[in-house]
Amino acid sequence: MLPKVSCQQRPTDAPTTMKNILVINGPNLNMLGIREPNIYGKQDYATLVAFIQESAAKLGLTVDVRQSNHEGVLVDWIQEALGKFDGIVINPAAYTHTSIAILDALKAVALPAVEVHLSDVSAREPFRQISYAGMACRKTFAGHGFGGYRLALEYLTTL
Repeated sequence: MLPKVSCQQRPTDAPTTMKNILVINGPNLNMLGIREPNIYGKQDYATLVAFIQESAAKLGLTVDVRQSNHEGVLVDWIQEALGKFDGIVINPAAYTHTSIAILDALKAVALPAVEVHLSDVSAREPFRQISYAGMACRKTFAGHGFGGYRLALEYLTTL
């Protein structure tokens, strides 16, 4: 059984200077604006990417924003981040609740990571109450829509 660890309870390491952030989006985020707009909003994925890039620029950060529907690709990107990026913002989407592989990859690279969800997953179905990825994250922002990404980037600048 995995220990129950909240992102908000993870200790922080020594301060770092964040400059280059990898933003990873999981399955179905490419369907924003089409898939359940009452939950995820009417704006499309291209609008999300533009929002993230604009938010990063205002904070003096560079971002590489990626999306995949495939778990192994997400794991590969996390592993490739080691030595290339200063931190990770991740919305694992449905893999939040199922992927120990993503948890293990985040733990392996040990980069500061922040979990983001467009909707408030804590107010949704019972199966959405566990976040494996979140166990390796310093913080989670959920239910803030696109703004959660900005909050995650802002948080990383404080490290």
